[in-house]
Amino acid sequence: MPPVPTEAPDDEGDLIARTAAGDHQALTELYMRFRGAIFAYLLRLTPDQHLAEDLLQETFVAVWKSAASFGGRSSVKTWLLGVAHRQAHNSLRRRSEPLADEAELEQLAARDPEPEDAALARATHEELLAAIAGLSLAHRETLALAFGQELSAAEIAEALAIPIGTVRSRLRDAKRLLRAALSAEREGNR
Repeated sequence: MPPVPTEAPDDEGDLIARTAAGDHQALTELYMRFRGAIFAYLLRLTPDQHLAEDLLQETFVAVWKSAASFGGRSSVKTWLLGVAHRQAHNSLRRRSEPLADEAELEQLAARDPEPEDAALARATHEELLAAIAGLSLAHRETLALAFGQELSAAEIAEALAIPIGTVRSRLRDAKRLLRAALSAEREGNR
């Protein structure tokens, strides 16, 4: 079987334009190309795999309806993650899932950022996953976009429609909170 050619990222904008024009095949191609990344992001927002699958479908329904709004100011992946973000937040609000208070998050101040990196490096994968699960939704999604999707702070700000300073604060605060959770876990195991 011959290898399936993959389209270059330059063609991703064309897929969005074709989707906006009602081309079902273009939407299918977008789905096939980005479903893994978006699903991984959604799983960081909710541990419920069925809910994450539902949110993935809701995301691509929203993409179908709103593809014409893609302005090309960000990459297609960043735009799609922004759509997924909005769908997840809307769904979690309807389900009365707790959401982080934006003002509270912006006022959190990191005290000593360097020790976080050392604490996180020493953590086992299981310890880290458990600590991440205990974070607020806003912190989990920021970490998922930064480390799971490898987006820059500017791309995260675009996807979440928040200031870049808020992204940086969330990342710094998430590291601090993870360090505290990992330290508490280790103290509890002594």
